[in-house]
Amino acid sequence: MQITEVRVSLRQAGSDKLLAFANVTFDNAFAVRGIKIIQGTNGPFIAMPSRKMADGTFKDVAHPINSETRQMLEKAVLDEYHKAASSGGSVAPEADVPGDEH
Repeated sequence: MQITEVRVSLRQAGSDKLLAFANVTFDNAFAVRGIKIIQGTNGPFIAMPSRKMADGTFKDVAHPINSETRQMLEKAVLDEYHKAASSGGSVAPEADVPGDEH
């Protein structure tokens, strides 16, 4: 399995820790939308798309099964995020949440 495309939508600078959203395509055949890039205490990290359950908890709707795949995905997304951030890439409006269609 290979990552064939990563698209990052930067968020407007603000006080919250959400930096951007990413959409990732695998093997030109399968897409995962709505991956969050969040500023953590040790730098940015990714959070997989999730859905709020009836009990108030959140469950990932898609996620890597093993640590090698997670590392590959996180590296590809964060590399693309750093490129977009350093080049002044497009900024998504606050209401535009990629992959949040119902």
